[in-house]
Amino acid sequence: MKAQTSFEMDGPASADDGIFGLPGSERAARLVYLPVPWEVTTSYGGGTSNGPSAIREASPQLDLYDEEVERPYAAGLYMRRESARVRRWNFEAKMAAQSVIASLTAGKKASPKALSTVNAFGDKLNAWVYEETRGIIAAGKVPALIGGDHSTPYGAIRAAVEKWPGLGLLHFDAHHDTREAYEGFTWSHASIFFNVMRRLPVRKIVQVGIRDYSAAERAFCRNLKDRCAVFYDEDLKRRRFSGEPFHTTAREIVSELPSDVWVTFDIDGLDPRYCPGTGTPVPGGLEFSEANHILRTLVASKRRIVGFDLNEVAPLKGSEWDANVGARLLYKMTAWTLASQGLAKSSLR
Repeated sequence: MKAQTSFEMDGPASADDGIFGLPGSERAARLVYLPVPWEVTTSYGGGTSNGPSAIREASPQLDLYDEEVERPYAAGLYMRRESARVRRWNFEAKMAAQSVIASLTAGKKASPKALSTVNAFGDKLNAWVYEETRGIIAAGKVPALIGGDHSTPYGAIRAAVEKWPGLGLLHFDAHHDTREAYEGFTWSHASIFFNVMRRLPVRKIVQVGIRDYSAAERAFCRNLKDRCAVFYDEDLKRRRFSGEPFHTTAREIVSELPSDVWVTFDIDGLDPRYCPGTGTPVPGGLEFSEANHILRTLVASKRRIVGFDLNEVAPLKGSEWDANVGARLLYKMTAWTLASQGLAKSSLR
């Protein structure tokens, strides 16, 4: 496959260019972004279904040279068009979900038919993401999903763990997302890692930045025993305040992971000043540079990032800030993923 190097890196992007202003085709790309415009079960803030398109629109204003990974774009990066079918499913399922949420908010019993509709669309979405991701992997390319709410990568993780048995998950988030069928929705954004850890043979999940959760969620993670390690935000802050170098903390986080890793990133894992539009912002969280350093440490440890997802970017009306940060985080995740596979030169090698 030919790398995408025949363009002017420092020149302006045209309307015909792809993500990050890059030319090229999916065939020539080594990494393929799968946009999933989905936010069916969100019950607080909305707009995350517009995350993929907002990130795409913001991405060309980034400078592509990266001090740590130099030229990640040269491997070839391609973002698929959004699926009109998924958009339609999202609209129909969200209408049903909103009726369920409205009933629960009013203290009434939710409609079994509406619940069944939402869960059936969740099944469809998972099957679609699974097949699309499996196809990307079968073509010898690196899969990267852009959500949407955090329910979207279930099918991608399923495809990845089939390809790479013994897979670990590095999960950045403000929330555990381990509620069982939250609000009656089997595939709720708040239930994804309950589903992943109950249904898929993931070897281990390592959660970072968690700071808003229920007692039942904490118990669920504890009961996973050696299949789960959690680095709560409060503990991370206490270690920082006591003078512990963050590099020491990052190495401990990474040491919990197996050799093959899928990175799943809810942007609310960051301090909400980076993502004020996200659906469920929580005070506290990681600095952008801290998240990046954990990824750097992961790659320095010789572990391989086989794929990743970025979710919950919800652009605020009249502001490009969330999409700007989302695009930059996406590029850093891309850079470290390619570096971990020897597809891009980094300062670590």
